[in-house]
Amino acid sequence: MPRVVGIDIPENKKMGISLTYIEGIGRSLAKKVLDSAKIPTDLRAKDLSDAQAAAIQEAILKMGIPVEGELRRIVTQNIRRLKDIACYRGIRHLKNLPVRGQNTKTNARTKRGKRKTIGGMKRVLEKT
Repeated sequence: MPRVVGIDIPENKKMGISLTYIEGIGRSLAKKVLDSAKIPTDLRAKDLSDAQAAAIQEAILKMGIPVEGELRRIVTQNIRRLKDIACYRGIRHLKNLPVRGQNTKTNARTKRGKRKTIGGMKRVLEKT
């Protein structure tokens, strides 16, 4: 498997697709990187030479694209900053709720987690 920016990219896929396995690089950005490195997008990753892999890595670094660990660190710092200044979005992050205005009455199960049924209150209220 060829390694680009410290990530093993799949061999049997075309370079335009296999570069998207690097976090921070999508389809359009992969095409721009390959164009600047002068590598055809339909070339398979297993046919990539060491010089071409180095050219791709150099193109990514030259474009100043944050990828993988650097990108994760930037996103984490941004979220930490929002939490520190206690703005609305930061508070939503702290409470583990959706940040971008989604409904939470019936949806947002993936963010809030499994339902926690609150039961047994009916009997307690009837006894008093």
